[in-house]
Amino acid sequence: MRIPRSRSSLRATGLAAAAALVLGGTLSGCGSSGPGGSGSGEISVWVYQDPSTKVQRQVVERFNKTSKIKVKLTQVPGDGYSDKLRTSMGTPNAPDVFFNWGGGSISEFVEKDMLLDLDPAMKKDPSLRKGFIPSILDAGAVDGKHYGIPMRGMQPVILFYNKDVFKKAGAEPPTSWNDILKLIGTFKGKGVTPFVVAGTDPWTELMWVEYLVDRYGGAGVFKKIQSEGKDAWGDPAVLKAAQAVKDLVDRGAFGKNYKSVNYTADGASTYFAKGKAAMHLMGSWEYANQKTNQPAFAKSGLGWTTFPAVPGGTGDPKNVVGNPTNYWSISGKLKGKKQQAAIDFVKFAAKQDYAKALIANGDVPTTSDASSLLNGHENPTYAKFQYDMVRAAPDFTLSWDQALPAKYTPPLHTNVQKLFNGQLSPAAFVDAMKGM
Repeated sequence: MRIPRSRSSLRATGLAAAAALVLGGTLSGCGSSGPGGSGSGEISVWVYQDPSTKVQRQVVERFNKTSKIKVKLTQVPGDGYSDKLRTSMGTPNAPDVFFNWGGGSISEFVEKDMLLDLDPAMKKDPSLRKGFIPSILDAGAVDGKHYGIPMRGMQPVILFYNKDVFKKAGAEPPTSWNDILKLIGTFKGKGVTPFVVAGTDPWTELMWVEYLVDRYGGAGVFKKIQSEGKDAWGDPAVLKAAQAVKDLVDRGAFGKNYKSVNYTADGASTYFAKGKAAMHLMGSWEYANQKTNQPAFAKSGLGWTTFPAVPGGTGDPKNVVGNPTNYWSISGKLKGKKQQAAIDFVKFAAKQDYAKALIANGDVPTTSDASSLLNGHENPTYAKFQYDMVRAAPDFTLSWDQALPAKYTPPLHTNVQKLFNGQLSPAAFVDAMKGM
């Protein structure tokens, strides 16, 4: 499941007690001498603790067998990861290598010159750059420089659909925006909500706005917002996206009760699996959610497709939004042999045995040569769909609430929720975004 900065508790559910024990047992001695100083023969590595952490534990064991400088791994409970990282950076307790989401999650550290620019290492070893899907590698960059190496599976936002509901309605998955509009009428006529959306969790509504802005104006619109600031929210594509959201709401695309539907307690996913909704725009972790909570539906009833182009849009319909992956970043204070050891450690993420471990964990790797390995995935068809979609994407836009600095997340979520709830007109939404 998705583990973003602002909603990390989604994947940490049920792990809090175990995580607290790990925290107490591993953080007390970590990094006590500062970056590069965790011991003459050690580098400290922090990772967000969840079920995928076992892959990182395995690579630490393999690395430590080959290196004189050892990795000391710290597993930090998800709910407290971002805060702990922020408060530790710039102090003697900061990690030497750490897990992050790229983009806005590390921009503050880049501004303060705390991170190692990895472009020289990639130039020295071209295989490191070539080892990953370009759109994934670039999505974690800040100001055009790479400060992160992809280290987990991809998490694109996908348009899921309920095969049984479609079959009963005699309908086909949408391939165009006109199909979307026709299907709204089709499913409303059958008493089925066309699209489930978890209105109590505004990040689920944000996915719609992200894709629509991309389809209307291309990936460059959000890149301009990132680089030029609040006035760039006045791009025509933002207004068109807001108008499209209002049109969807007015047509009843999300039903009448979406304002009270949640995602974190599995409300939207259960509603979808039980056939009360036909489609669900959600991150790729939806498959894992359904497999856990509605396994029969995940096995035979869950379908998936891409988000379509929009009339008059200039964005490439192959573009993807969501969470490209998570990244390893290295402290800029590391020097000499410890810096090289840290670089050698993050290089392990480009190796096939690491990719195989991710696949065994149910993830889809971001390495450029993973296609031949995906038959080992628990659902090869789904894994190959994701992989091919991302590999073909000219651009992969990181979720806005992760790409922008953390201070913008609350007003961003509030404005999107108000747009969906009819509390902001499309024009007022644009003004609110420009005023963040």
